[in-house]
Amino acid sequence: MTPRATLGADDLRAVMGGYRDALRSHQVDINRLNVYPVPDGDTGTNMALTLEAVVTELEGVAEGSDLALVCRAIGHGSLMGARGNSGVILSQLLRGMGERLGAAGDSGVRPEVLADALSHASELARRAVVRPVEGTILTVAAAAADGAGTAAARGATLLDVVQGAHTTAADALARTPEMLPVLAQAGVVDAGGAGFLLLLDAFWLVVDGRPLPEPSGLPDLMDIAALGALAGSGTGNESEGGHRPDDLRYEVMYLLHAPDDSMGDFKEVWAGIGDSIVVVGGEGLWNCHIHTNDIGAAVEAGVDAGRPQRIRVTDLNEQVEEERWVREAAGAPGAGSDVEPSGSPPTTSVVAVVTGDGVGRIFRSLGVHHLVLGGQSVNPSTADLVKAVEAVGSEEVVILPNNKNIRPVAEQVDALSDKTVRVVATGSIVEGFAALLAYDPAAGASANVVSMGESAARVVPAEITRAVRDTTTDAGEVHEGDWIGISRDGVVSIADSAVMCTRLLLIRLLEEQHELVTLIEGEGARVADTRMIREWLGEEYPAVALEVHQGGQPLYPYLLGIE
Repeated sequence: MTPRATLGADDLRAVMGGYRDALRSHQVDINRLNVYPVPDGDTGTNMALTLEAVVTELEGVAEGSDLALVCRAIGHGSLMGARGNSGVILSQLLRGMGERLGAAGDSGVRPEVLADALSHASELARRAVVRPVEGTILTVAAAAADGAGTAAARGATLLDVVQGAHTTAADALARTPEMLPVLAQAGVVDAGGAGFLLLLDAFWLVVDGRPLPEPSGLPDLMDIAALGALAGSGTGNESEGGHRPDDLRYEVMYLLHAPDDSMGDFKEVWAGIGDSIVVVGGEGLWNCHIHTNDIGAAVEAGVDAGRPQRIRVTDLNEQVEEERWVREAAGAPGAGSDVEPSGSPPTTSVVAVVTGDGVGRIFRSLGVHHLVLGGQSVNPSTADLVKAVEAVGSEEVVILPNNKNIRPVAEQVDALSDKTVRVVATGSIVEGFAALLAYDPAAGASANVVSMGESAARVVPAEITRAVRDTTTDAGEVHEGDWIGISRDGVVSIADSAVMCTRLLLIRLLEEQHELVTLIEGEGARVADTRMIREWLGEEYPAVALEVHQGGQPLYPYLLGIE
């Protein structure tokens, strides 16, 4: 094809579609650049979900619409759909580009306009980050702007500008380990920068028909899959202030309706309670992101400034990718529907968040009236929980979040419902099971939350999964593919088989007073392994009973509860 001299509205729409497709196909590769030891969906997933929101927004814009309308849709879709630190920064980059591209009018996007748009985007994104650090997506975006500007200054074509931006951005990405020691230690390039480079690939596709790079081949100069496999003893990507993920445990995000002139004070408050702070938006609507150990203060700052909504809290130490299960389970029989008993509803009903068909069936059998599908990195929203509460017939409701990420969101429901809503602070599925053993449908929510909470607190939760990369833990060196046992204290056992890992975990956690181990089998659990665990437990701990349930949860072949 003959390279395009300018880009119009439909061309820009095609760029966003190509970028969405590229992020989808490279999502796993980009995620592998993170150095957490458990399976997680982080930068690649967040950027891909952000672009999904952009494309969805564009579907509401008619074909043939003008450039300004398309650019506004890109900016609004990215702002509303941004996920995670990388997604929020990406939304600001797209919004910045849109401000300049949308002003091009009928003449279309010419070389100098695209160069100016990349420069403006880079400046806006850098201003949105409270403590910018080199070696991140900000560095790669700035390099792209420099390369595009140099080409445009020579009077180059649109293709030359795209190529110039791509070349300098790829070079900067390759040098990110020189700028951030944690990247050099892990042997990876910056994940956000790798994701941004795909945007330039999408421009190249539309301008000149160059195919998007295949997965595990991004960027051209480096093999992302190979780099991810090199991750050694890194402890996670540094945030803008130098904190590691184990320093600041929670990621808090929300949309904030607030006056523009209040955001200076808001940022000052956030600067005192956390790091990795990104605040983007304008004209009364902001997307806010922070890493912090004080969830309450992070949310209260938003309440003081205006009206926060779509609050999402993620535990950075336990973040797990569960999108696949949520998609598959969304249509499962009974999931998310009411199962009220015949006759009058009970005084108090229970709403529970679940992670597997078998888990859902067990919760139903223990008296749960409404199930909400979700998991650690696909948390149900406050609106989802409010909808579930309103769906049950009782005027008093207890919520079992069954995940520490979801607890802060569940705590918001009482203020948003006319019903009396209480939350039992269950941080795992097994704690949810234990809580239900003390559930009394005839008692009020306040009485139930006390008795159910006491029952849940008596359980020691644990889980077995496989490491997806090398790292160092308090239990020793972990290598990709190792089985790891995780308790509230972190990784406590490491082995080359699920059976041995479970044995070592139980040896570490079982104490004299314990009488029961509950084992919930998930995807990947083998009958032979479960039998060997049962036989070993019977021989080594004859006073401890074992109950086995089919849970069907993803990623974790075994969830354990010790009582």
